[in-house]
Amino acid sequence: MGIEDIAEVVGLQRACFPAPFPEALLWQPTHLTAHLERFPAGQFVAIGPTGEVLASASASRIAEALWLAHADWDTTLGGPTFSTFDGQGSTLYGADISVHPDWRGQGIARQLYQARFRLMRELGLTRYGTACRLPGCAAWVQAEPGRANADYVTQVGLGQISDRTLTSLLSMGCQVVGVIDQYMEDAESRDAAALLEWKP
Repeated sequence: MGIEDIAEVVGLQRACFPAPFPEALLWQPTHLTAHLERFPAGQFVAIGPTGEVLASASASRIAEALWLAHADWDTTLGGPTFSTFDGQGSTLYGADISVHPDWRGQGIARQLYQARFRLMRELGLTRYGTACRLPGCAAWVQAEPGRANADYVTQVGLGQISDRTLTSLLSMGCQVVGVIDQYMEDAESRDAAALLEWKP
């Protein structure tokens, strides 16, 4: 990603995360500028045949203690400007990945994840880590009263149900290491996230 891509990435976010996802949690130009200033190597875009941005991926680098704390989004990343970035950190932390709805299902997200995994190896880090949205969780819990967010993650992991985000990450070799019930405001996910890591 470069400075010249920022305006398109901002627009991409709106296409990828419509309501009820909170507008306040979408990237603003100042956020993306801060990402590029702090950690340019961790920011990626996929460019289409006519030069348009089809997808983006934002990541930070965080300390081992912060990873092990399994805290919420703001605490882990230091807010949308990645103020907790640590140039000596052990974890490449995936903050966001967005693929335009018209270009999904063509392997673009997988290529962006592979780029992240390569970067993690090049930097000699311990892991790639992320907290994965659970967009099918709220509907599933509503239909299955008494179930918890962790039950949903378990069922996805067993292949009993499919989640459009978590299932894909598990297929790439990411492992579930926990569930954070109050990760960020996200009605579809019941504010929860599955904590995942990938190691070579």
